[in-house]
Amino acid sequence: MQRYSSTSTTTSPTNLKIRYTTTRYPEISRGKEDIYVYVTKGDRVDILAQIYYNDSTLWWIISKSNPNAISFDTLYFTPGDQIRIPSPLRISNIISNYESLNQN
Repeated sequence: MQRYSSTSTTTSPTNLKIRYTTTRYPEISRGKEDIYVYVTKGDRVDILAQIYYNDSTLWWIISKSNPNAISFDTLYFTPGDQIRIPSPLRISNIISNYESLNQN
């Protein structure tokens, strides 16, 4: 699946099955150019990533930036909560940190 294309894999000498290793996400510090929004009913993390980054696969950046507002088992925020969206100007640096943490 394309969704896991950057996820590391390992193989066992005794068991040749490919196993996906744990994906590690970088800490995303606050930036002065970050965007703060109040979510409304139906706002999903992947849709917000599409709106702000033009790429829904970057949902994890918004999710990781708001650990108390969303859990990894859902895509939805609670309506009325204020969340932080890291500035699109910071995305290349965040992705670079992600890739360095998850090198094969």
